[in-house]
Amino acid sequence: MPKQAIAKPLLFVVAAGLVDDHGRVLVQQRPEGKALAGLWEFPGGKVEPGEAPELALVRELREELDVGVDPADLEPLTFASVDLADQHLLLLLYLCRVWTGAPRPLEASALAWHPPSALRGLAMPPADVPFIAMLETALAATG
Repeated sequence: MPKQAIAKPLLFVVAAGLVDDHGRVLVQQRPEGKALAGLWEFPGGKVEPGEAPELALVRELREELDVGVDPADLEPLTFASVDLADQHLLLLLYLCRVWTGAPRPLEASALAWHPPSALRGLAMPPADVPFIAMLETALAATG
């Protein structure tokens, strides 16, 4: 008989693969004092109770990067489901090619634009790493 899994709280997180006109993707560096400090990640954050994922991502992109995004411009791409020590992470990744404003690092140490393949050379949280191959495929298909 299989072991019974112990239920853990669900951490529901959204992230954006912001893609510029050159096919580069924006990543931000986690600041000192936060978990996983120094690692590069896709911008986004936690979904609040009762909040739609797309609206949470619009809110997070405004708070983290000072950019405006229309929820209709968010294209669901993939997700990661990761069992952590004290919770279970469900991370949704959206593609976004249209926004208003110039991204600024309001909550990050730095921002950087990279072609998807160059993301492989960055230190990233384990949940973000599988997204690189999906971004490579999605962006190659759209030119």
